[in-house]
Amino acid sequence: MELSTVRIEKPESINFILGQSHFIKTVEDIHEALVTAVPGIKFGLAFCEASGPALVRWTGTDEALIELAKSNALNLAAGHTFILFLGEGFFPINVLKAVQAVPEVCRIFCATANPTEVIIAETEQGRGILGVIDGVRTKGVEGEAEIAERKALLRRFGYKL
Repeated sequence: MELSTVRIEKPESINFILGQSHFIKTVEDIHEALVTAVPGIKFGLAFCEASGPALVRWTGTDEALIELAKSNALNLAAGHTFILFLGEGFFPINVLKAVQAVPEVCRIFCATANPTEVIIAETEQGRGILGVIDGVRTKGVEGEAEIAERKALLRRFGYKL
């Protein structure tokens, strides 16, 4: 077995969700879940098929995000994984429960806009995701000033009153 990392390539401000599923139907079902949860959502989705022709299957509502999803999925090349890129102004918090509710979705590895590296294991059979490095190493514990900043940010985004 060989271990390696694959960096997710994306613009800094773009959020994405990386997950694992079990069936080719995932592509259509996640698409439906997204457009139902957030009408007008911009996204690109790609899914790594794990048998048969083993292709990257894809869908979306934004051509640039679709291309981003396809290229990252091909770089990962890990069976039954999907990567979903969300357009500017759309956040995982708005769609994560809808994605998790899709019957084929087994797990979510991360939902982030941070720089991300995916830890891949490769055997003679194929490739799989062991985990992710999401962002940077923790630098300390927040103090009163950071607590106030966090609370202000949540209110500015409209997540708290």
